[in-house]
Amino acid sequence: MTLKVAKRGSIPAFLVMDIMRAASSREASGKNVIHMEVGQPGTTAPPSVIQAAHAALDGDHLGYTLAFGIEPLRQRLSQHYQDFYSLAVPAQRIAITTGSSGGFILAFLSAFDVGDRVALANPGYPAYRNILKALDVEPIGIPVGPQSNFQLTPKILDTIEGELNGLIIASPSNPTGTMIMHNEMKALAEYCKERSIRLISDEIYHGITYEKMACSALEFSDDAIVINSFSKYFSMTGWRLGWMVVPESLLRSVECLSQNLFISPPTLSQIACVAAFDCREHLDGHVAKYRLNRDLLFDLLPKAGFNKLSQADGAFYLYADVSHMTNDSEEFCRRCLNDTGVAITPGIDFDPERGNQFVRFSFAGPFEDMVDATRRLIEWQR
Repeated sequence: MTLKVAKRGSIPAFLVMDIMRAASSREASGKNVIHMEVGQPGTTAPPSVIQAAHAALDGDHLGYTLAFGIEPLRQRLSQHYQDFYSLAVPAQRIAITTGSSGGFILAFLSAFDVGDRVALANPGYPAYRNILKALDVEPIGIPVGPQSNFQLTPKILDTIEGELNGLIIASPSNPTGTMIMHNEMKALAEYCKERSIRLISDEIYHGITYEKMACSALEFSDDAIVINSFSKYFSMTGWRLGWMVVPESLLRSVECLSQNLFISPPTLSQIACVAAFDCREHLDGHVAKYRLNRDLLFDLLPKAGFNKLSQADGAFYLYADVSHMTNDSEEFCRRCLNDTGVAITPGIDFDPERGNQFVRFSFAGPFEDMVDATRRLIEWQR
């Protein structure tokens, strides 16, 4: 007798994890790897955060917290919105989550019913699409490219047939690093309000910008759900802590879902993260290094044949059109790893339709690695 396996688990793998596994196998065999596949800062958590964690381990029993997290952290986040965006966001509207991933699950469950249709950009972060599918919500992937800076616009959304219940945006985005500027964000917020479309804004790369500061959807809408994380700017991926800014109408739904699905976010991480907001100078130093990496790649990747690159105003990614090199980005990335030791991510992860002709470079690692990687890639393409 064969036991049932639920269909909701039949979603695509996150291919970057497969590349990471192949890279780890190569390293285990004694061969060198330069990691440009994983969207993870090459830096550690700020020293004061680590010190706060040590103090908590020494003096706190680390029990459950409330589902929305500890009050000192929620208050500090409220102050962060005032300091960073000049926005008054009450602590009561802030929910601490188990990473941004937990935030996406809570957002989708609270805002959408089975069969609802949610628009998102292709290319985009694959977990949006895959979580929606697992919840029986229909993702409507909309192709975007350099003409719109790889971002959705009201004009593009108007081409979609049928009613939309939700829209997911990301600025800066993964995998392109492109941003939605002030007037564009305002137009999207107004578009959603006029059509009763729930706007969900992924802002986890805020703080990692190079020419202009990112704007928040909260500047234009009190009905938007905003999701952020300590993983990227704060350099704390493994601490598994994020947050949501929740509209008043969804607060109780998100709280009940959070209580039942997660009980509470990681207590040690919550206590330690209160100190993270006093580390701006330290963290902005990381961003300055990412910018050096980005500028180096802009300069040298074209010499290796990667001459069609996304604008990358923020985050730490470049999305490269490699259609003149391959029509199979998975095979291309495997060959790149085997031949050069440089691990990059196939675009098929981010765009099921056209991603076979794209790859993503992450430049969050040390500058010396970027220099070595570009040297290897240039030699590979000669």
